[in-house]
Amino acid sequence: MRRKLHWCLLALAALLLPLLAVPPAAQARDDAPILDPIPDDPAPSGLGLVLREVAQLPQSKPTGTPTDPRLLRWNRINYVGEVPDHSGRLYVPDLNGNLYLLDKKTRTPHVYLDVAATFAPDFFSQAGLGQGFGFVAFHPDFRKNGKFYTAHVEAGNALKTKTPDLTPQPNTGYHGVIDEWTASDPKAGTFSGTHREVLRIGFSGRIHNLQQIDFNPNARPGDADYGMLYLTVGDGGNGNVGDNGGDPQNLAVPQGKILRIDPSGNNSANGEYGVPADNPFAGQAGRLGEIYAYGMRDPHRFSWDTGGTHRMFLAHIGEHEIESIHEIYPGANIGWSEREGAFTFRKDDRCHLYPLPADDGKYDYEYPLAAYDHDPPPDWNCRSDVGHAISGGYVYRGAKLPALRGKYLFTDIVDGRLMYTEESEMKHDASGRNRAQIYELAAYDTSGKPVTMRELAGDERVDLRYGMDAEGEPYLLAKANGKIWKVVDTKRIASCKAGPVQVKHATDAGSWAPVTPSKWTFTGGEVVLAEAGEQRPGPRRPFEYAVLTKGPVLGSTRIQAQVRLDTPVSVSNRDVIVVFGYQDDTHFYYAHLSSDNTIYPHNGIFLVNGADRQRIDQQWNANRSHGAPPSITDEAWHGVRVDRCAETGETAVYVDGSSRPVFTALDTTLGSGRVGFGSFDNTGRLRGLTVRGTPAK
Repeated sequence: MRRKLHWCLLALAALLLPLLAVPPAAQARDDAPILDPIPDDPAPSGLGLVLREVAQLPQSKPTGTPTDPRLLRWNRINYVGEVPDHSGRLYVPDLNGNLYLLDKKTRTPHVYLDVAATFAPDFFSQAGLGQGFGFVAFHPDFRKNGKFYTAHVEAGNALKTKTPDLTPQPNTGYHGVIDEWTASDPKAGTFSGTHREVLRIGFSGRIHNLQQIDFNPNARPGDADYGMLYLTVGDGGNGNVGDNGGDPQNLAVPQGKILRIDPSGNNSANGEYGVPADNPFAGQAGRLGEIYAYGMRDPHRFSWDTGGTHRMFLAHIGEHEIESIHEIYPGANIGWSEREGAFTFRKDDRCHLYPLPADDGKYDYEYPLAAYDHDPPPDWNCRSDVGHAISGGYVYRGAKLPALRGKYLFTDIVDGRLMYTEESEMKHDASGRNRAQIYELAAYDTSGKPVTMRELAGDERVDLRYGMDAEGEPYLLAKANGKIWKVVDTKRIASCKAGPVQVKHATDAGSWAPVTPSKWTFTGGEVVLAEAGEQRPGPRRPFEYAVLTKGPVLGSTRIQAQVRLDTPVSVSNRDVIVVFGYQDDTHFYYAHLSSDNTIYPHNGIFLVNGADRQRIDQQWNANRSHGAPPSITDEAWHGVRVDRCAETGETAVYVDGSSRPVFTALDTTLGSGRVGFGSFDNTGRLRGLTVRGTPAK
């Protein structure tokens, strides 16, 4: 019996050994979908862009009658750049068909070239968010040779009379076309000259066609990359989901790739362009020599850093959840349609992403340097548009905005959020786990008033994108109202001057008015809440606090102090609060500094206005029920600063001397008040308090 048991145990061990040899995380990698792929949200930067409106482009309409309301915008301008001829003229393509030039001084727009009319009636822009006149790229030597290149979409009779140059997708319904234009007089205000077709690609779907085309700004005459044209080619809306699956990983076809061609060459199959010999797959049987990088769904925008090591970055629009930024180099494969970001994409599940397989390293995918996810609401239809899409963007290396230097600027097309990452933190990680932190930027008009891009665009769907001039200075443009803004300055959030009043050395009992005096001690230069408070009748609000009575009532205020949570870390939901704008027991603001960020009333900025406290900070993620990272997690002293601008309603809260706030808020309900310190039902203390402020009017 003992021998039989011994053999049973050996057999069981043999079965368990392979599992025991695999780390626990790997064992579950393929078992379950990931419900929140990127738990960390973009963090507040404490910085804002000051925007000046410079132009509004004319209204325009797509060809035909669109059935998708997202195409019915003021116009469909999608980039702004500067003509490389030292004229100072800006150019703006409109997907609906026109190429505009903007005068250097007045920024008055006029039509330089009507692309839609040139290719009518086959020109197509009535379906698909990227269809139409997608992009324009001026040759770096345009001033002398007059050459520029356009990408547009054709359908109709073109499908019968014209043949794609590279392998088309089955059931082709649209052609993406690259043309070369040669201006007779590069200085002229309207185009006159010749054009020729360079390349034609067939797509079955009406989305993810040709996107950006461009030249490397770092290349100089004589460099191998000078005059090479880069083309982002989408997957046609299929990926590996539809009947035409697998294109992005198939090196024999152009879809889902970045191509690199020589417009002045002629060794391509159609003889209209050259295939550079230094492309990663040039001359390899069964592979397109035009391919530079691959594995892409919707490679929306790319750019080269004009400083640093001149890296090339791609902003890639995701399918289920992931909006990502990648480094692109010869032969790079960012993984679609086997991966979305650093997660497994499965064509049998349109609603979830999955963990990476244990052997993922063998594929050598180029995972995101930075990424954010969609965080859809619980009732989201996973087959519908959740309303997020990334648009890059470039690393700012200009001279006029030093606070932005070295930051990769990008937007969310739909909701109009302004974001960045630090280029120095954007590093390759083969595991896909380590990514650069993303930060959100605020926005201001030239009067200093806080605004949002939705407000400036006059629409919930902004359709926002970046552009830049020859000096690298940034512009923003929105399809919602066809406007262009220049970023003319930066501004710190809640940066109004708080003064001239200064209050300090106020730790004696006579300087404070506690809710329950018996719970407080004032000794040794500290204000101590020694006994936990208890809930009181009336609105839900902090249970116990003391108000600083020394000094006048203040409008704009800066509070600086050190605080400590005395409640042991073994207790959950620990907190202290810093009060500001205090008018009475049911009208005040407070910053809640907590070890818990998973419930609504913790770790944020709140307003008590005659009713239960209301969260007003901009860090609460209602769809995922979490806020900013916990601000205090131990029993040590921590420096806290609260900046409050009464006129604009801005508040920023900083911890431990960080240059970036943990919370920001925008609310003008209470214009002035006093400051204070306390907690809900914990104990803690304050020292080193200094209050600066502007006396209330």
